Amino acid sequence: MISYVSGTVVEKNVRFIIVDVGGVGYRVFVTEDTLRRLKTGMSATLKTHHAVREDTEELFGFLDEEDLKLFELLLGVPGIGPKTALNILNVATPETLRRSITSGETAYLTKISGIGRKTAEKIVLELKEKLGKGQESTTLKEEVDALEALKSLGYSHAEAREALRDVPKEIASTSDKVKHALKMLGK
Repeated sequence: MISYVSGTVVEKNVRFIIVDVGGVGYRVFVTEDTLRRLKTGMSATLKTHHAVREDTEELFGFLDEEDLKLFELLLGVPGIGPKTALNILNVATPETLRRSITSGETAYLTKISGIGRKTAEKIVLELKEKLGKGQESTTLKEEVDALEALKSLGYSHAEAREALRDVPKEIASTSDKVKHALKMLGK
């Protein structure tokens, strides 16, 4: 199994990067956030999940160990494959996903393309205990509402998510989150 790759990013695509490791180019599927953070020509070390199937082998790479752990937990849910797990991580930050799952917020998970109500319930059922007890469902609701508000103002999902990531934790209300995020987006 390949645990990590370390080398130079030589190409970026919509869903993957190619990392040159000692003259060998590895195609590594990454989240949109990772794709945004890496630049062509940049050195990078990615923790990887090596998915092997009968007809294919694929690498899924993460800059953070926590992202990899959550990805692998998602793979343990029946019916969730690597591409779906990566899609789930594209939609929300790992912290938001953890809160969504531990608080039983299936409504947030169903906003993800390809995840219906039954699959969302299955994710919550399978991972709730593994991720710990949920206690922040109101904070999650405010975060989801703020994300939707920014999207309704014309910002892309990625832009809104990035701006909300920089909002301090002590800002709790939806309107304050949106105001702070708008200041970040205005810079």
